[in-house]
Amino acid sequence: MSSVTLRNVVKRYGQLEVVHGINLEIDEGAFVVLLGPSGCGKTTTLRMVAGLESISDGQLEIASRVVNDVAPKDRQIAMVFQNYALYPHMTVRQNMEFALKPQKLADGEVDRRITEASRILGLEPLLARKPAQLSGGQRQRVAMARAMVRTPKVFLFDEPLSNLDAKLRTQVRLEIAKLHKRLGTTVLYVTHDQIEAMTLADKIVIMKDGHIEQVGSPEEVFASPKNLFVATFIGSPSMNLFQMTVEQAELGLLLTSQPFSVPVPSPLLSKLSPGRQVTLGVRPSDIRIAAKGEPGSFEARVDVVEYLGIEALLNLRIGSQEFIAQVAAAERPVPDQDVSVFFNPAGLHFFDSQSGQAL
Repeated sequence: MSSVTLRNVVKRYGQLEVVHGINLEIDEGAFVVLLGPSGCGKTTTLRMVAGLESISDGQLEIASRVVNDVAPKDRQIAMVFQNYALYPHMTVRQNMEFALKPQKLADGEVDRRITEASRILGLEPLLARKPAQLSGGQRQRVAMARAMVRTPKVFLFDEPLSNLDAKLRTQVRLEIAKLHKRLGTTVLYVTHDQIEAMTLADKIVIMKDGHIEQVGSPEEVFASPKNLFVATFIGSPSMNLFQMTVEQAELGLLLTSQPFSVPVPSPLLSKLSPGRQVTLGVRPSDIRIAAKGEPGSFEARVDVVEYLGIEALLNLRIGSQEFIAQVAAAERPVPDQDVSVFFNPAGLHFFDSQSGQAL
């Protein structure tokens, strides 16, 4: 196991800067996910850690050793790619053996490592097959085993589940989690899929346009997003946003957006003044169907109901404002029905409308 540290790391292609001086500390044995949309710099960052891309500025350390100019094969890392990158003319066993050639190990040690990796990942019956004879999930497990036999200090995963169907994605995701639990090796994992990030990571690093927007546990980034980008990127369905105006009422400050309003919570009273524009964020799971006339509720029209088995998604509308509620399937109304809805006060998020930063 090894720690990984990026200090003011920059990547430029000519005059174009795509990664802008990021700083990141990855503890030994941690499972860290770089999460963000396409083009945010996450794969470029991973490739700099792997040594497949040069670092334009800054410093990269693996196990407290500066490795900016160290060749990939000498960084004691192993990488699992999106497209498996298996040798088609070699058997599963030969693919794993080939990964060990640079280490010049004794035959007995090679056999031991292949046997152990095959046992952990359930590949024993497949060792004599070639990649063309394997399913997508089996190929990805072979790619993981090939990385595993090298006993690296750091595992790097570059969107390893993107080419799998939904069922296989769930299966291989579980295998990756089990592998990390068993080996305890430091993992740096890149994905644009928030479900992968939320279920696998100890720490999520959310990136946008070559910058790190927020670093935290899955619980932290979900419950306390630092800005509107993180708030809407994490969570499925996405957080609902309402443009509100601070108004003075008899009983205190209100956030108002006709035809409904919510009281300004006590911690924000000193930060807000009448006339200020605030974005209210509410996750679909924090909206429930209320009894008609319940204090704090308001009327909305049901446009579409999406039945998902245990739960249902309600596409609701208040005037021109559309939003989504996530409710138990047994409680779902029918389309074109008027219902009372209630926002859970503990689940409200408040952002400055201009800067997008959490208040």
